[in-house]
Amino acid sequence: MKHLLSALETRLASSPTPLALELPSGTRLGAAHPSVVLRFHETAGLAALAGGEVGSVGVAMVEGRVDFEGRVRDLMAAAAGLLQSDPVRGSAHWWSQAMARARSMAQHTMARDARQVQFHYDLSDDFYALWLDPRRVYSCAYYRHPGMSLTQAQDAKLDHICRKLDLRPGERFLDIGAGWGALLLHAAEHYAVEAMGITLSRNQHAHVRQLIADRGLQGRVRIELCDYRQLRNEEPFDKVASVGMFEHVGRAQMGPYFEAVRDLLRPGGLLLNHGITSAGVDNAPLGAGMGDFIEKYIFPGGELLHVSTVLHDMARAGLEMVDTENLRPHYARTLWAWSDALEARLPEAERILTAQTDAVQGARALRAYRLYLAGSAMGFERGWMALHQMLAVRPDGDLSSGSMRGAQSGYPFIRDYMYR
Repeated sequence: MKHLLSALETRLASSPTPLALELPSGTRLGAAHPSVVLRFHETAGLAALAGGEVGSVGVAMVEGRVDFEGRVRDLMAAAAGLLQSDPVRGSAHWWSQAMARARSMAQHTMARDARQVQFHYDLSDDFYALWLDPRRVYSCAYYRHPGMSLTQAQDAKLDHICRKLDLRPGERFLDIGAGWGALLLHAAEHYAVEAMGITLSRNQHAHVRQLIADRGLQGRVRIELCDYRQLRNEEPFDKVASVGMFEHVGRAQMGPYFEAVRDLLRPGGLLLNHGITSAGVDNAPLGAGMGDFIEKYIFPGGELLHVSTVLHDMARAGLEMVDTENLRPHYARTLWAWSDALEARLPEAERILTAQTDAVQGARALRAYRLYLAGSAMGFERGWMALHQMLAVRPDGDLSSGSMRGAQSGYPFIRDYMYR
């Protein structure tokens, strides 16, 4: 124990954020005037802290074995300072990659994917409404101008996607993983497309159906409760968007996923795939226990791939990438906006979550989300994760189609159209 306390004092002295620890005995270590205080109710988590396993400390916090005082932003700065290695640079041997692929195949059956999606997205609509924008856009915003609010940046993101897809009146548009319907309705109301969305979340499905009815869009917009692997459409879609969904697909299913999307898309049509990617090229889970934390409390079954791996699988499926954009800092700002909104309404959030379950489970879920939102913001800031929008076409083989010879699609092969 003496050696452990000495190691902790050394770590605390080098912390970029004034940090103090309170041990179960009441003894205090660290800064005299701390920005953050960690109170340990048992000694088990001290070794994890000394070893830089911040994800394991996060688990202890969610389970109520460690409490903290201070701003969650300061807590994240302290956590980053405690890391002993780069969490995205771990080595990955061929056998560990093979084992990960086997686990991925087992994890991503249709039944299991549905349960895993519902675990996260069906937590509580009222809870999400506390900290998301009014349309409940639960994906990276697009801060076209620095002074934008979250709501303005989410509106800009919806339009950015529609412009990249060059949506035209009367086109058939599919939104895979439609969330609470913001993109689906924006595309229908502003671009006059015939829009269809799919989701595995029962709550989101019910919410979007009500929005469609309220806005009188039943003839042009519909939402289905189904897996992308179940979707059978006699007439292909002109344009397809997948926003914040392919993180749930799994590395073992990524090839079949893009093949399924290709089959849903008409020759010459466009796909916009928007999602979180890993900074580590070996695609191992985020280190220091952080990946395990996300798997346990937030996104069971979620898997992040490096953008190069995604583009490889996309190409093998017969889709040609025509434009890729990294919005990583935009997601950091989005997540901090969500985190700040949740931090401002903690008592209300706990009441909502407690009503959904019980006092113990509600408090646990709230602690998990506080750490998840702020921790993810930190991860995007520090480059541990990225957010890529990948625009691809299904070539039609016609060298004379499109506005430029050899385009083999409607894509103009210039970016000007996106910003007019």
